[in-house]
Amino acid sequence: MWRYSEMLPVLNQENIVSLAEGMTPLFSLSKLADKYGFSDLLLKDESFNPTGSFKARGISVAVSKAKEFNIGHCIIPTAGNAGGALAAYCAKAGIKCTVVMPAHTPAIFKQECRLYGAELILVDGLINDCAKKIMEINSHGQYFDVSTFKEPYRLEGKKTMGYEIAEQLNWQLPDVIIYPAGGGTGLVGIWKAFREMQLMGWIKGALPRMIAVQSRNCAPILLAQKDPVNWKNNFTPRASIANGLAVPYPFGMNMMLQVLKESAGTAWAVDEMDIIESVKEIARTEGLIISPEGAATWNALLHLRRANIIASSEKILLLNTGSGYKYFDHL
Repeated sequence: MWRYSEMLPVLNQENIVSLAEGMTPLFSLSKLADKYGFSDLLLKDESFNPTGSFKARGISVAVSKAKEFNIGHCIIPTAGNAGGALAAYCAKAGIKCTVVMPAHTPAIFKQECRLYGAELILVDGLINDCAKKIMEINSHGQYFDVSTFKEPYRLEGKKTMGYEIAEQLNWQLPDVIIYPAGGGTGLVGIWKAFREMQLMGWIKGALPRMIAVQSRNCAPILLAQKDPVNWKNNFTPRASIANGLAVPYPFGMNMMLQVLKESAGTAWAVDEMDIIESVKEIARTEGLIISPEGAATWNALLHLRRANIIASSEKILLLNTGSGYKYFDHL
């Protein structure tokens, strides 16, 4: 990832805290494409990152800047993967770490935080309840809050997915990118990278349509796209097997909606059982065990094609944001 260091905000390279994140593989899903009639179907698999998810990118930059600012203690609310990543990178940097996580999160996410030496606090509820707990704990500002979009550096790390997609595809971007969106830094970050590369003249032509996928148990982006003013009325968020998608009131909602609008994209929501079946189908067909968040993009694609929102002839890229192995208890 740090091959793009000139485009990242760490001023002194000695402060970079890296565990070899980035440059994750791009797979051709040729068997699924043949089975369902897609001409060009790709998957970027972020499970190859340290701690098994795309969170390593943003946390690497955030912790590097924390080191550069001589910060001694970081805190984060998490649905799972971000907490494990922060615990790992803080351990590498010699920075104290506190993780606040929903109690229903699979045990492996809790275990890895403790193994990296982080303080783990469990909360009954979803990630927004964890954020409230952090406000209470950090009322005097003694910790550096690494919450999504409440500091600028995680976004900068996440945008490297956009640079890699362009580089790996020889600067010819796909027609459509389908992204599992919770807090939204990945969606916004990829779009930010495309805009930067446009300005530098690295890429030409139309940018991809960005599709944000969520679970029907918690689909605030879909609701907000339909009714930006009143979407919170009668909204009852529930937990999802795709932990990372259960973000009821994302801080970056306006930015995500702006990306969907600028890219002529849309939001989509899928059922919980369809997510589970998609995990199984991808494993049995392509030999890849991906996260429920990533699998949700595959199910969404099938619906989007039936709705004539995506054509079978288009170049389509799915994003898998994490390792399916962490979800075995729930699956």
